[in-house]
Amino acid sequence: MKHLLISTLILGSHLHAAEPQQFNLAKRASEIDPRAKEHPAIKFTFIDDKGKPADLQHAVVDTRVPSQSRLVIWLMGHNQGLFDRVASYGYHGIQPHYSNGWFAGVTREQYEDGTGTAIGKIRLEAATGEDFSPLVNIPQPDGMMERSLQLVKWLVKENPAGKWEQFLTEDGKGLQWEKVIMAGISHGSTTSARFAMHQKVDRVVMLSGPRDNTETWQGEASATASHRFFGFTHVLDGGWAADHYCRSWQLLKLHQHGPIVNVDNAKPPYGNTRRLITNSDVKNNSGRAHTVVVPGGKDVIGQWLYDDALRYLFTHPVDQSGPAVPMDADCEMEQQPK
Repeated sequence: MKHLLISTLILGSHLHAAEPQQFNLAKRASEIDPRAKEHPAIKFTFIDDKGKPADLQHAVVDTRVPSQSRLVIWLMGHNQGLFDRVASYGYHGIQPHYSNGWFAGVTREQYEDGTGTAIGKIRLEAATGEDFSPLVNIPQPDGMMERSLQLVKWLVKENPAGKWEQFLTEDGKGLQWEKVIMAGISHGSTTSARFAMHQKVDRVVMLSGPRDNTETWQGEASATASHRFFGFTHVLDGGWAADHYCRSWQLLKLHQHGPIVNVDNAKPPYGNTRRLITNSDVKNNSGRAHTVVVPGGKDVIGQWLYDDALRYLFTHPVDQSGPAVPMDADCEMEQQPK
């Protein structure tokens, strides 16, 4: 009778876990992969300054929604509001902890060395764990690619209802990048774009970015076609006001897919463009403007206004593209370090 009760409880637990629902999971990178290491020189550690775990990674999937077989890799701190929306689109989502703190270990003179490539090379090493930059030393297990792979492999075992195995290659040694949507805000937006130029992905969603305004990598040959890049920013964001974002968008050739569209007075599909802006009221606060384009970034009356825009950025068919328009003559393309 005792064994029967235990079996029933186990069976009931599995049945409950398999019921269609939104699954929100979290696991520390250092617990998933014993090869994961800390790099204090670039402030890449497993514990933050307050003694809390810094390497916690997150994942989401909603099995009540028909799967679209796309994996969103979010390169910034966990944002549950964004994950809720990603899951509602039928996407899987993960937020890996990877070596994104390299700014702390590199001097301005080093990354503004006049080559126009220093920052981009560091970003690429942080993303891939391969030796692209002499300024940092980021092993493969600590790069975004491997951290994402190990997280997905953990999810295959931990959350079978989520069917995460669909994102692994046949041999299980890599991700199927053609099913991946790279996304991020600010620093994460810029690294997402840099990585997508190196590795072909399904789509790139760039919120408040990309920056690197003295770099030239945005104009180099790209493994991911230009119509697969989507950008969104507030016009009071310092990166927009200083022409950093418009410059990157034009180097990425987004002007070949439609004009800049203000979502405040337009509706999806926004002329099928790849460049969205907003000038909603943020009390002239550039900091608020920088974050208002993600869920949780409230406007002045405490509302988040951009559900339609976010859905468009993540789900608009990439083969539907707006008409090419001339480059904006008012966007300063030749920028120098200040």
